Amino acid sequence: MKPTATAAALTAVFLLTAAAPIDAPVWAAGPTRTAVFAGGCFWSIEYAMEKQPGVLKAVSGYAGGDRPNPTYRSHQGHLEAVEVAYDPRKTSYARLVHAFFRNIDPTDAGGQICDRGHSYTTAIFVTTEAERQAAVAAKAEVERVLGKPVATRILRGSPFWPAEAYHQDFARKNPAQYERYRKGCGRDRALKAVWGAAYRS
Repeated sequence: MKPTATAAALTAVFLLTAAAPIDAPVWAAGPTRTAVFAGGCFWSIEYAMEKQPGVLKAVSGYAGGDRPNPTYRSHQGHLEAVEVAYDPRKTSYARLVHAFFRNIDPTDAGGQICDRGHSYTTAIFVTTEAERQAAVAAKAEVERVLGKPVATRILRGSPFWPAEAYHQDFARKNPAQYERYRKGCGRDRALKAVWGAAYRS
């Protein structure tokens, strides 16, 4: 389990709905698009996805549940998720899905590494048919490469709720604490066992 911290008050909470156009300029003017992934600890997925070419920003939060205004201490039904804003001129949705899969254990149906339970299970939230097709194709490829069933679900896009301010950019702002968590969890060791040379921390 991740260490707890005193929550900083959010100055604003916004809701992104599946009805919003996929090319809506959420983070900046221009052709910015968004993608939402749940991959266990949102600190780790945020850290991994922000390093991908073409990614402008990654935000930790909650998705997939019915409860409005979820918090870290009360997000039953939701998954820890990350909303990725990206420039489609520099990357593609399919490339982001590829990168996401290689930063999780997609065969684990009960959580991720040391973080167990529903909120740490993996999913790709899709909002268009093109995204669904890309996710389905990527999932099939992963099953072929690993030779095992993939537990990661492909779910219809749902409202995304940003997490508390102290969770945002946690690895960058708290490198020593994050590194202790990552090593203690055994994340890199576990993912190397799954992906071999294809895994890059």
